[in-house]
Amino acid sequence: MANLEVLTPKQREIYAFIRSKIQGRGYGPTVREIGVHFQIKSPNGVMCHLKALQKKGLIHREPNMSRAIQLLEDPPTAAGPAAGVKLIGRIAAGQPIEAIEQQDELTFSEWTDSSDRFALKVSGDSMIEEHIADGDFVIIKKQEQARDGQIVAVRDDEGEATLKKLYRDKNRFRLEPANRAMKPIFRDHVNILGVLVGVVRKY
Repeated sequence: MANLEVLTPKQREIYAFIRSKIQGRGYGPTVREIGVHFQIKSPNGVMCHLKALQKKGLIHREPNMSRAIQLLEDPPTAAGPAAGVKLIGRIAAGQPIEAIEQQDELTFSEWTDSSDRFALKVSGDSMIEEHIADGDFVIIKKQEQARDGQIVAVRDDEGEATLKKLYRDKNRFRLEPANRAMKPIFRDHVNILGVLVGVVRKY
């Protein structure tokens, strides 16, 4: 059994992406699909990662065949076996649409198999106008930089953590709630923990 711990974080992400495609649709992604998904501009950059995965015994590639990536083994992850949900079609939340059954799988491998993601439970309704409610779980991608307007998890200079939209004013940061009843928070310094990439709600 191969050990995923020997992989770099990026290699783990790419392996999880390949596995989710093979398990979800029956065949692997192309080099281009991998490059687009991970914003790797050069095909050679993708190939380096694929060669590393092949060398470490996780995949096998048939030469001169764009989609011929095979999994040599399927090591378990911390998320356990239930890493996806069958996607059988679409449902309208506006105008009705024709219901067409499809055979696909909605996987959450980009969250569950990634070491640069973490979850936080939301307390309060300061982000309710972004459809993030009290009790929801938010998935945060670890990064120290963010663009103006992105929803971020931050720890301010007083040690308090909060989920807000981040804006840079002249000499300070503005943490903007998505709730018209609440006022923005201004701080001289903030420590960005990461950027929002998903919301999970239980009913």
